[in-house]
Amino acid sequence: MRSQRNMRKRKKPIYKKIWFWIVVILIIGIFVPKGSNSESTSKKDTVSKTETTVKPAENKKNISKTKTQTNTNSAAKAKVPREYQNALSKAKTYSNTMHMSKEKIYSQLTSEAGEKFPEEAAQYAMDNLNADYNKNALYKAKSYSNDLHLSKAGIFEQLTSDAGEGFIESEAQYAVDNLKTDYNKNALIKAKSYSQSMDMSTDAIKEQLTSEAGEKFTESEADYAIQNLNKQ
Repeated sequence: MRSQRNMRKRKKPIYKKIWFWIVVILIIGIFVPKGSNSESTSKKDTVSKTETTVKPAENKKNISKTKTQTNTNSAAKAKVPREYQNALSKAKTYSNTMHMSKEKIYSQLTSEAGEKFPEEAAQYAMDNLNADYNKNALYKAKSYSNDLHLSKAGIFEQLTSDAGEGFIESEAQYAVDNLKTDYNKNALIKAKSYSQSMDMSTDAIKEQLTSEAGEKFTESEADYAIQNLNKQ
């Protein structure tokens, strides 16, 4: 009888065993999260591949736009007569290297003694010239102060004169307003020149320095020049 009972105990179904369910729970805990992670990773890979695929297409569009713009600019330039392009090139040279006014550049382009371009070509050049005439006027003003030692009024007159530089008044005013120079020193240099080269008296020198027909220095600038005329 005891052997039969023992047999019955050994034949108890496995799913009724406690250790069986412990194993099942552990297996579920291990494998289920891995499945969800791989699904998430798969989605990320899909998105990454999609983004990578889109970027080259965008780059191609940008390259295409650049090529289109370049071709358009080239086509537009090709429609401009060569003589017009040459006139513009000359105008740039006169502005960048000789710092000329708009009026003087146009005159030089069309002059028989200058470049002899047709008026239409010269006008095209002026319309398309990107020049800073204020800057050009200031450059000329510095030259008149450093080389010719002119007064402020004398520089302004020279900049705006038709026989001079031909700048408009606003450009000349910008130049003299932004010119850093010593007009007392300029007046003294002029005074010494009149004294040594023309043997003029101090009264005559002062009159020449302040005269509207002369140097146009201010009274204080002329006085400084006379007071320091005989000093070393």
